[in-house]
Amino acid sequence: MILPIYIYGQPVLRKVADDITPDYPGLEQLIADMWETLAESEGIGLAAPQIGKAIRLVVIDLDPLAEDLPEYKDFRRVYINPHIVEFDDTQTDSSEEGCLSLPAIHEKVVRPTRIHVKWQDEQFQPHDEWVSGYLARVMQHEFDHLDGHMFIDRISPLRRQLIKSKLRALTQGNYRCGYRTKPVRR
Repeated sequence: MILPIYIYGQPVLRKVADDITPDYPGLEQLIADMWETLAESEGIGLAAPQIGKAIRLVVIDLDPLAEDLPEYKDFRRVYINPHIVEFDDTQTDSSEEGCLSLPAIHEKVVRPTRIHVKWQDEQFQPHDEWVSGYLARVMQHEFDHLDGHMFIDRISPLRRQLIKSKLRALTQGNYRCGYRTKPVRR
């Protein structure tokens, strides 16, 4: 089932998400719904808070980028209870980011190019790895959602001031996008 994407201003997007256990109700169906929602919205990552669930669950599909980044051919992963353990700040990169919860807003964000992450897969098998490159950026962006952050929190105060009217429009439901959304109700 295609789920609505929660738009900027929804309180769940600012909550710190909880870890889950294998007995989380309907987990398999939720993951399937998240994959379907991600495909329908033409995104590459989706965190559970973006569909109204304050749990530590993320799906990432980098296969659509395989033409330009062949190392991500067939890359589709589920991350359960992911946590960034450490940032390697020795090298950073500035790149434009967008977000399904912030339609039509794109800004340059500086992030470390390498991170140490711990997470579990769909069988709740633990993983502990250093990740670099574009995947590290996507993980940081998606895992930020699990800690109540959004990419706009990582831009300069001046840039944030310049997009203030766009953010206000989102909270008032004044936006258009090609996927189902759940705007803020005032």
